[in-house]
Amino acid sequence: MTETIKNYFKLVKFSHTVFAMPFALLGFFMAVELYNYDFTLKIFILIILCMVFARNAGMAFNRYADRYIDAKNPRTSNREIPASKIKSRNALIFVIVNSILFIVATYFLNSLCFMLSLPALVIILFYSYTKRFTYLSHIFIGLALSIAPTAAFIAVTGKLFFPVIILSLIVLFWTAGFDIIYSLQDEEFDRNEKLHSLPARFGRKTALNLARIFHIISFILSLIFIYLIGINTLNIFGTIIFGIMLFYQNKIVKVDNISKVNLAFGTVNGIASVVYTIIIILSFYISF
Repeated sequence: MTETIKNYFKLVKFSHTVFAMPFALLGFFMAVELYNYDFTLKIFILIILCMVFARNAGMAFNRYADRYIDAKNPRTSNREIPASKIKSRNALIFVIVNSILFIVATYFLNSLCFMLSLPALVIILFYSYTKRFTYLSHIFIGLALSIAPTAAFIAVTGKLFFPVIILSLIVLFWTAGFDIIYSLQDEEFDRNEKLHSLPARFGRKTALNLARIFHIISFILSLIFIYLIGINTLNIFGTIIFGIMLFYQNKIVKVDNISKVNLAFGTVNGIASVVYTIIIILSFYISF
């Protein structure tokens, strides 16, 4: 039983929750502190559950949809489904159960969340097929993660305000950029298998340049964001830290050396997400 649970945690890459979850919490605290909505423990817990269920569904479906591709790729052939640690049928059941739990959880938030739950789920699941027909698949995964802060904000307010849209765009371009960096590992494989990605389509140098452009856009949007919510010393500091993390990951991955892709993708972005979110949330309470 313990081994099975570990396999499912690996299937959904639970450690990568640090990418989107902090931004969902940022959306929540934005609504509470900047727009004067009540802190409700029920909503807070439901938001966390929605994030877990949606992410479980999205990641497990990605592994299910890519099971034959993963089996061919030496880098991914040891993943849980191709390695027969989890049956594909069980993975699909896991997707269905988490999708249903996600929709049910949104019902207990508010009517707008419930109405938007199915479209959000479609975006999250549809990403898994985009690599088959467009090299802009990186934008689609960015879109899937960018739902997090907006969804959490709507869960509290039942409304949508411009600053949280900017926050979601920060997440979109940040994610698209680091996904391009991550996909460098499969450049040749994707090209040989007729799969679409920016590295496979345009080559490593152009792909890295596009990742940098996306991250520059993300940083510019982060400056716009703090302007909209009210600039103070703390959120300037948080934005600078975020910018340094963006710069660093693009610095350590080079055209002729991609050995530090996993450091850039996992460690640096995990730190960027958590630290940025904590500092921005603190700036709602501490102003100087």
